[in-house]
Amino acid sequence: MTAAEDARSHVSLAAWRGFLARAATALADAVYPPSCLACRCATEAAGTLCPACWSRMPFIERPFCERLGTPFPQDLGDGLLSPAAMAEPPVFSRARAVALYEEGPARRLVQRLKYGDRLDLAPAMARWMTRAGKDLLADADLLVPVPLHRWRLFSRRFNQAAVLARAIGRQSGVDFDPAILARVRPTRPQVGLTRAQRADNVQGAFAAPEAFRHRLDGRKVVLVDDVLTSGATLNAAARVLIRAGAARVDALVFARVMTHGL
Repeated sequence: MTAAEDARSHVSLAAWRGFLARAATALADAVYPPSCLACRCATEAAGTLCPACWSRMPFIERPFCERLGTPFPQDLGDGLLSPAAMAEPPVFSRARAVALYEEGPARRLVQRLKYGDRLDLAPAMARWMTRAGKDLLADADLLVPVPLHRWRLFSRRFNQAAVLARAIGRQSGVDFDPAILARVRPTRPQVGLTRAQRADNVQGAFAAPEAFRHRLDGRKVVLVDDVLTSGATLNAAARVLIRAGAARVDALVFARVMTHGL
């Protein structure tokens, strides 16, 4: 076979695969009509929000704090830091989030993924996270999910942060490595704890296994989680990664809570 014939063969194969993919999507839509990810009403395409939920989705757009990713009420110029970021700088370098974690679509998506075993939501959520974190992912070396303790993982059956990080890796091309960071101490749920209690709760909860530290040395890491509240968990995890040799640690989450001072 000549080079030209080989090239035509590859093009034909790619076209055939594309046709099969479109046919499979059409068949799936016929059997399972596409619905809104948040409210489940009918939509034109799968993996999207309906117009009503889209209008209520509290997306975070610029201007925002370059360190914490918290939105500013007005645009005062590029590169600005919030008072909270200046008064109490986080251990991680930068944080980015898709939306605010408040009543509405963002909260529903997080809770359905986390507690409703809706793993089908992960690709769309990861797509938004890849967009929100494009400046972090541009020169990142590794995606590392915030891990669950083995007891929590056993009861929940999957780690939502790992599911999101794996999907982000597929979409962005950044390597996904879930073995670099481990949760070595079980912690109580952070819900209801004060900022200081949250920090105490995760103190010493993470470790970087010695066997995998060579994969971390001098690398730029993006920590992935579903929600950022006070930043205590991400700070504790980032501190361990930096001490183990990471050159930089950023944080990428789907939603963030706007607490007092942030």
